[in-house]
Amino acid sequence: MMQYVALLRGIGPSNPNMRGDKLKAFFEGLGFLNVQTVLGSGNVIFQSVSTNSNSLSEQIEYQLPEKLGFNSVTILRTQSELQTVLDQNPFKGQEEAHNKGTYHLITFFKDKPTISFALPHTPDGKPFTILSKGNNEIYGSINLTSGKTPDYMTWLERQFGKTITSRTPKTIQLIVNKMNMT
Repeated sequence: MMQYVALLRGIGPSNPNMRGDKLKAFFEGLGFLNVQTVLGSGNVIFQSVSTNSNSLSEQIEYQLPEKLGFNSVTILRTQSELQTVLDQNPFKGQEEAHNKGTYHLITFFKDKPTISFALPHTPDGKPFTILSKGNNEIYGSINLTSGKTPDYMTWLERQFGKTITSRTPKTIQLIVNKMNMT
């Protein structure tokens, strides 16, 4: 049995069909086991006999519009993949900075990204920096005194497309902790 987390893109808890209880029921309806949601931002832990994460992701994406009425890019990761993300995390020791004018995000890619610039990279005139990359993710830091998270997200989409989703390191740690308890 494989354990995954589905990182769903664009989930807003104000939409009743995107709330944790509906997402949990949806995943259970697909036959997944031990389904749990983490926070209200589209993080769903589940178990499956399948080891084909691409097939599982496609199945979830295909069924979401029919069952819940919305589309969402679905990026799957295993517990060990997320642990690697945390182990590579360039924000270690900067947790306080995250709350004082700086916002740290890990952006997950559905497919391996092509990075056409040297890292770290601060785009001209932008209040954010791409610090480093992992296997299928990048680590970014936003200076909130002169920029906003939506500006960063728009820039990421222009660079890499919309098959991405971002989470804070703290959220990833919460997910890993919950996965370790299952």
